[in-house]
Amino acid sequence: MQINFHKYQGTGNDFIIIDNRDMKFNRAANALVAKLCDRRFGIGADGLILLQNKEGYDFEMVYYNSDGNESSMCGNGGRCVVEFAHTLGLIKDNKAKFHAIDGAHEAIVKHPNISLKMNDVNSVEMNAGYCFLNTGSPHYVSFVHSIENYNVLDEGRKIRNNTRFKAEGVNVNFVEKKYNDLFVRTYERGVEAETYSCGTGVTAAALVASLKGVATTQFDCNIKTLGGNLVVKFKRHPDNSFTDIWLEGPATFVFKGEINV
Repeated sequence: MQINFHKYQGTGNDFIIIDNRDMKFNRAANALVAKLCDRRFGIGADGLILLQNKEGYDFEMVYYNSDGNESSMCGNGGRCVVEFAHTLGLIKDNKAKFHAIDGAHEAIVKHPNISLKMNDVNSVEMNAGYCFLNTGSPHYVSFVHSIENYNVLDEGRKIRNNTRFKAEGVNVNFVEKKYNDLFVRTYERGVEAETYSCGTGVTAAALVASLKGVATTQFDCNIKTLGGNLVVKFKRHPDNSFTDIWLEGPATFVFKGEINV
C-alpha cells in the first residue's frame, strides 16, 4: 500500500499528517502507525494525525501517539493540522472549526502563528509538590530548579509509571520561571520520552502558574520549550476555573512524500 503524507512540526513537536477524507487509511492500524512514526525504520514523528470529514465541521482530527495508540487531544498537533487544512482550502476566512476526541475546537490562522482554542478547565487539583489537571490530556505539573539540567527522562518516567498514573498514563511537565517566561519540559505518555514541546502540557503549566501567581500576566503566559516559544492566553475566574484558553505558536511544514508499507 502506498501512503501519501505530509510532515509538520510545532515548536519541535513533529507529526505525520495524512489526508484521510477518502477513508483509505484504516483507523485501527495501530501497528502501522507505530511503524510510520519510528525514527529509524519509518518516517519518524512524535505522533500521527488523520484529517477526515466530519459533518458540521471543517474537518475531524484523529490523533495517535507514536506508540500506535489513538490518544487524547494534542495541542501542537491541533495547530499543525489546522495549518494543513488551510493549505487544502478547507478553512474560510482564516477561521477553523474542527472536531477532535475531546470535542469541538476553534482555530485562527494568522501566519506565522496558529491560535487554537482549548477546552475549558473547571478545576485544578493542587497537591504538595505538584498539580494535576486535564487540558484535553491529563497533566502532572511540578515546579523545579535548574530545569536545563533536570533529568526529565528518568523523573518523568517514574511519575508516569507510579501507582496512581500507570494504568491510564499521564504527561509529566517540569516548569521553572525564567525571567518573564516559563520554561517547560515534558515527558509524554505514548511517546515514553521527552518531546521538544507539548501543547496541552504548556497550557497546563500556564494555568498552574496563574494559580501560583507566577504567570506572565493575569491573562497570559509566555512559554519557552526546547523547540521554541509559545503563548497561552486565558480567562481565570474567582473559583479558579479557566475559560477562553488559547494556545498560540508556529505550525511549520517540513516535507511531504510517499511511503510503501
